[in-house]
Amino acid sequence: MDTVPVRNGQVNTEWEDGCAVLVFPRFKRVHAWHRLLPKSLSPWLHVRLEAHGTAVWNLIDGRRTVREIVDLLDSHFQGEANYPSRVTAYLAQLQKDGFIHLLVRYAEDV
Repeated sequence: MDTVPVRNGQVNTEWEDGCAVLVFPRFKRVHAWHRLLPKSLSPWLHVRLEAHGTAVWNLIDGRRTVREIVDLLDSHFQGEANYPSRVTAYLAQLQKDGFIHLLVRYAEDV
């Protein structure tokens, strides 16, 4: 809970109907686009977040810890009993998918 989520610099945020759309390159290396991508396919992938995901994404600023994000989302989730575990699982999935990195915040960093 004391780790700090940091957005991946290759992920851009667009907005659609009040929800975040994460836009990121289909390939890690630009030169691969020209060789591997059919002309009809975009080199960008778009992932539309739902309302809860957007609320979490908006709080990821590279300074707040997971604990601080969970605390700030209390009113958004209207006191749901299991929302902290939902948020931490969601952040773990964002990390697994490469949208964020989780950094350990040491006591001297505070």
